[in-house]
Amino acid sequence: DLYRKVFVFRKDPSDAYVVLRARLEQPLHNFTVCLRSYTDLSRPHSLFSYATKAQDNEILLFKPKPEEYRFYVGGKFVTFRAPEGRGDWEHVCASWESATGIAELWLNGKPRPRKGLQRGYTVGATAAILLGQEQDSFGGGFDFYNSFSGELCDVYLWDVALSPDKMRSAFLSLRLPPALLAWSSLSYEVKGDVVVKTRLRE
Repeated sequence: DLYRKVFVFRKDPSDAYVVLRARLEQPLHNFTVCLRSYTDLSRPHSLFSYATKAQDNEILLFKPKPEEYRFYVGGKFVTFRAPEGRGDWEHVCASWESATGIAELWLNGKPRPRKGLQRGYTVGATAAILLGQEQDSFGGGFDFYNSFSGELCDVYLWDVALSPDKMRSAFLSLRLPPALLAWSSLSYEVKGDVVVKTRLRE
């Protein structure tokens, strides 16, 4: 249980990452991924990377610059403008549903304008899920200048597109539905220079 804990990625650039193990029984037709990050990076960096053998950017949450999020599904992406951060923690949730192709991005509990992405696509279930690096091959192929440096916590993955109420609950750290990946019961393995520390402030 990582309650009130964070992963600190100490180096910049870095070869470190965290492997997450999710209980995925079948391919995903809908999903939501949420996490909190705290960084002063201005270069591109990966937040959440989910690769299959067929597609390295099966699900990817990527920040090319401080005021922009890129959300990939099945190798295609949409860009969401993000108001320039105030150098504080940022909570981001990205959701997608296959039937409509609707992609949503919520930043600090508020939705950005919705976009269309990969309607009718199915996300593969046999996945390598990493924090801190962007995979260019299954479980590897890193470009260290896309690595994350800073603090990450509150990582979740659901096999549904969360409702607006639940998106706000995730931001406020309230009770959430059972997840494929949950911060409160995370199965993970640290690779390299990543330290688990108590969160500095709530």
